[in-house]
Amino acid sequence: MEKFKGLGVAMVTPFNADGSIDYLGLERLTNHLVDGGVNYLVVMGTTGENPTINNEEQQAILQKVIEINARRLPIVFGIGGNSTAAVVERLKSENLEGVDGILCVSPYYNKPSQEGICQHYKAVSDATPLPVIMYNVPGRTGSLVSAETTLRIAQLPNIVCTKEASGSLDICMDVIRGAPEDFGVISGDDNYTMPYIAAGMQGVISVLGNAYPKEFSQMVNYALDGDFKNAKHLHYKLLPLMKAIFMDGNPGGVKYALNKLGICQNEFRLPVVPVNKTTEKSLDEAML
Repeated sequence: MEKFKGLGVAMVTPFNADGSIDYLGLERLTNHLVDGGVNYLVVMGTTGENPTINNEEQQAILQKVIEINARRLPIVFGIGGNSTAAVVERLKSENLEGVDGILCVSPYYNKPSQEGICQHYKAVSDATPLPVIMYNVPGRTGSLVSAETTLRIAQLPNIVCTKEASGSLDICMDVIRGAPEDFGVISGDDNYTMPYIAAGMQGVISVLGNAYPKEFSQMVNYALDGDFKNAKHLHYKLLPLMKAIFMDGNPGGVKYALNKLGICQNEFRLPVVPVNKTTEKSLDEAML
């Protein structure tokens, strides 16, 4: 779990205008994050538009980030899905050399029971020796992982933490209170990061951190050190931007900001499209 404390960034995937992967943009982004003081990189989360990227492309993106990163930071790779067998097959067959952990979302769309979610993560745990970060994001999956279920899964040997994006402080606190000492709880919601750390979380996997890694990292580290005076100052400085980047979907907002910062192009694969003009205006006003 120590590898995944602090600020992790769910990396966007830069594209060219023709929809191909922009590897130069990916290099700029990786160095921007490493130089910006983040603690680890997350490749092929939902922010990376992974539903539109086939397995071969995902592997190529992963290998490029590993190459550019050159072991400077730990790397987490997203492997998840709503077919347990398919997830297990990827974990067993893909090249995961240089990967420090797996981000595995709770199964989406088929809305499994709590028992089904537990059995899914047991199969994942059995399929890989790598540390696994489970991911509770009911706004995307259509099903909530309860605190009781998370605490059951936390007993599995290599499920090391949960990324909590349920939006429920009650669930988060129940997990923090009941979790084993070596099991981490990290935020999946940028704007709740500071109060969640105050409640006992160990950090965040962030979207905004793509654009402003230095400022977000400073806020997280202040909070983890118990310096909530400085953490609160940065939290409220970043809060308008945290809200603006999600106004018209993710990763539309953060890619708009990254394009303005000269990191990557404002290009997507359908069904994701650029943000609307109202959101652009809000982002322009909020950007640092």
